[in-house]
Amino acid sequence: MKIMPLAKRGVEASRLVLGCMPMGGTWDRNDPITKEDRLKAEKAVDAALSIGINMFDHANIYTQGKAEQTFGGILKNRPELREQIIIQSKCGIRLQDENTPGRFDFSKEHILEAVDESLKRLGVEYLDILLLHRPDPLVEPEEVAEAFSKLKAAGKVRYFGVSNMNVSQIRFLQHSLPDQLAVNQLEMSLAHTAFLDQTIYVNQQKGTGVNFGEGIMEFSQMENIQLQAWGPLAQGRFSGRSLDNEPENVQKTAVLISQMAKQKETTPEAIVLGWLMKHPAMIQPIIGTSNEERISACKDAERQAGLMTRDEWYTLYMSAIGREK
Repeated sequence: MKIMPLAKRGVEASRLVLGCMPMGGTWDRNDPITKEDRLKAEKAVDAALSIGINMFDHANIYTQGKAEQTFGGILKNRPELREQIIIQSKCGIRLQDENTPGRFDFSKEHILEAVDESLKRLGVEYLDILLLHRPDPLVEPEEVAEAFSKLKAAGKVRYFGVSNMNVSQIRFLQHSLPDQLAVNQLEMSLAHTAFLDQTIYVNQQKGTGVNFGEGIMEFSQMENIQLQAWGPLAQGRFSGRSLDNEPENVQKTAVLISQMAKQKETTPEAIVLGWLMKHPAMIQPIIGTSNEERISACKDAERQAGLMTRDEWYTLYMSAIGREK
């Protein structure tokens, strides 16, 4: 039986992750976190825990830091949770403000400051995993290495990874880092199939329009890097969102998924995620919703991944890309 790359590193994470980006209310930093925002977040956490999710994904910029702050409030009221869960956060994106443009920042100063601020908002002593959010063209790997070494030595971060990076960027960073990068988080779903198209369309004209990053899937499996999928439910377009304005291939795929879910006595969400999780890279989907019902609907995903046949998998893929046969 295959195991997740994170498990090989001693991180006993669930196959599903709850993405915490919706927590904390609006993205206006001047809007306060309301009682309703806190209650909604707590219900989302409880729904995740109830289906076996023990990993929670954050970023320092989510709702201008209010997502981490809201989650920290939950931990403050329930401190026993900290040792039961895995907390992952990201840094490296700096949002536009009154004086400076939106930008990326992998400087040692920013990484160290961002982690300290995340720890303060979360009310915890360490992050299980820290990811660099999006590539910074001005990155100096030696500076990143200094920051990572200092954070690990201080017990503030246990493992490190990246998000939205290709093989060359990972290798460039890894050359200077003392520890292996453990994670790469990328957009992957039935609505974003470039991770498969990149593999299938080698030496084909169709492959010239694919932009995913050559070799990421193979490289990650060889190097024991945990691939995480953001946007795996594709904002619900295959599992319950209105189809009125969707393209024909999306509508047909949603119907197929609904039929398959009924046949297998499960939910459309479980089929959508199960399809992604069937890939041999042991992809770890990050559910980006705070709706407790939608979270609960994902419970059966790992089982469905094991039950899904090759024919069923390819049927959904071909339908999603508009090639039914």
